[in-house]
This record gives sequence, C-alpha cells and structure tokens, in this order.
Amino acid sequence: MTVAAAGPQLSWDLARNVRQLLQFPFMVNAFRAGAIVAITAALIGWFMVLRRQTFAGHTLAVVGFPGAAGAVLLGVSANIGFFAFCITAALIIAALPASGQRRFSDESAVIGTVQAFALACGFLFVSLYGGNLNGINSLLFGSFLGITPSQVAVLALFGGAAVAALAFIARPLLFASIDPDVAAARGVPVRGVSTAFVVLLGVGAAAASQITGSLLVFALLVLPAATAQRLTTRPGPSAALSVLFGVAVTWLGLACGYYSSYPIGFYITTLAFGAYVAVTAAQAGGRRLAVSAP
Repeated sequence: MTVAAAGPQLSWDLARNVRQLLQFPFMVNAFRAGAIVAITAALIGWFMVLRRQTFAGHTLAVVGFPGAAGAVLLGVSANIGFFAFCITAALIIAALPASGQRRFSDESAVIGTVQAFALACGFLFVSLYGGNLNGINSLLFGSFLGITPSQVAVLALFGGAAVAALAFIARPLLFASIDPDVAAARGVPVRGVSTAFVVLLGVGAAAASQITGSLLVFALLVLPAATAQRLTTRPGPSAALSVLFGVAVTWLGLACGYYSSYPIGFYITTLAFGAYVAVTAAQAGGRRLAVSAP
C-alpha cells in the first residue's frame, strides 16, 4: 500500500517524514508560501513590537477576514479581499492625527471602531454567503490545501516589495521609533515614515492571513519578534532571530498540520507561544540564579 493511499504516516525516520511532506506539489507550495509569509511578517512585526503598535497590527489582522469573506461572496479570489481591506484599513489608521493631547485615546478609539465595523461586515458577508462554510473556516483559521503556484507568486511579489520598502525606510524608521522628537528635529519625515510603515503592516497582515487565517495572523506578527527582542536588543541580530523563529514555527506548524487533522494556525500559534514562554522562563531563571549567587 502506498503512502498516498494510506495517508501520511509519521514515523521515527526523519528522512522518510520529510520525503512525505515534499512529495505533493501543494505541500511544496505551502512551504514556499510559508517561508515568504514568515519572513515578511517577522521583519515587519519586529518594528511593530518596537513601536508598540500591536493593537493596530491586531486590527489589521482582523480586517482581513471581512475582506476575504466579501471577496468570496463576490466570487473573486480571497487574496484580493485580504490585501484590499488590510491596505485600506492601514491607510485609515495612518491618517489619524499625529499630535495633540488626545492623540493616544483618539487613535485607540478610531482603531477600535475600525475593528468593530470590520468584524460586523465580516459576519454580514458570512451570513449572505450560501456556500460551504469550510471555506469561511479556512479564512479564519488558515489552510494550506489550496495554495497554488500563482498564489505563491503573488505572495512573493507582495512580500518582496514589502521587505524592499521596509529596507529602504529601515534607518529613519528605527530612529523615529526610538525617539520621534529627536528624529523630527534632525529632519526625519516622521509622519511620512510612520504612514509608510502602517501600510507595510497592512501588507504583512494580508500576506500572513494566507497561511494562518485572519484570527491567528497576529501570532506571526508579534511572537517571533517579541521572542527575538527578549534575547537581544541589537537591531540586526534581533531582526535575524525574528526571521529564524518565524520560518521555524511556520514550517513546523505546516508539518504538524499535514500529519494531523487540526488547523495549522493552532500549531503555528502554539509553537510560537511556546518559544516565547521558554525564552521568558529561561531569562527569569537566569536572573534568579544571578541574584541568589554569592
């Protein structure tokens, strides 16, 4: 009996397991797309965590759901909905006032309003959709069964453009993230750089939604970056570690999803969370040993 007929069988033979993972084109496409998404989300997420814009990132992740559901309702590719809604929401968030005493409260209120309205639209689109709800579940929790070479190419195009744009603004963005007032005094266009980054954050959220689904995309944006920043504060090594963690948990999550019947988003999120908890616990244990040492 062949593996294809019997279904994937996990064994202690690592080489055999890897061969099973790569024997089908859809899995090869999934690993390629996962790498693209992980790299893009890890790099953008690193700045998101540094800038304390996780609430904005969460909102953009949630906005992908009504976008994709609306696209499915209209009979077009869900990818179009992911990117259209996430980028539009990013432009709305970027248009918020950048100064004033009520800046932070107003920003949170507007972002929360956008999130609530987006979720309401998503529920409306789902109720109007008369097809198979399994497709909607994949929008929420992710799926790798339907990834095609054309989708990989689209992800590569958007991901490559986002990473290239991020590299172009990385230095002024880092300066503006650490000390925006001094950066503005030195001539850095803080407002423009911040707007560009929020748009890139929307692109990253839309790209990651292809793998994890809208509800769990936040895991790839925040957890690898947060774990890396706990290990080192140096920007270069920290960003590299964020990419390493992101690719590792994505590929391991895809492998776990292939050998089980549970959503890959669950595995990716659990692995990323486990890495963060392990690093945090190790650091806490090290500090206790340092304090107790004579």
